[in-house]
Amino acid sequence: MRGAVGPAGRGGPERAVTAAPAPPATTWRAVLARGVVLRHDRVRGADLLLLPERVVLLDGSAGEVLRLCDGVRDVAAVVAELTVRHPAAPVAAEAAAFLERLREEGWLR
Repeated sequence: MRGAVGPAGRGGPERAVTAAPAPPATTWRAVLARGVVLRHDRVRGADLLLLPERVVLLDGSAGEVLRLCDGVRDVAAVVAELTVRHPAAPVAAEAAAFLERLREEGWLR
């Protein structure tokens, strides 16, 4: 259980109680930042983010999530669309956190 207080092991130090991170804001309209391009590499069979002087290989459904980031939908709408497409997957928390992390990297605005 996250944030629980208890010994790390026998005689070990206790872990400090930390507040759970705040859920990411879902009201901003996600769009790729200037100079960032999403491409599908047919040779690798994977999606790539092309950045100035850098290429990022995307895992799993990351490319599908980013294709929904068109600057029209806000993050909540992206999550809603993914929930419809993948009803059994825990996309609500994971997709919003993923997009927020890319925003912090400067790859989304």
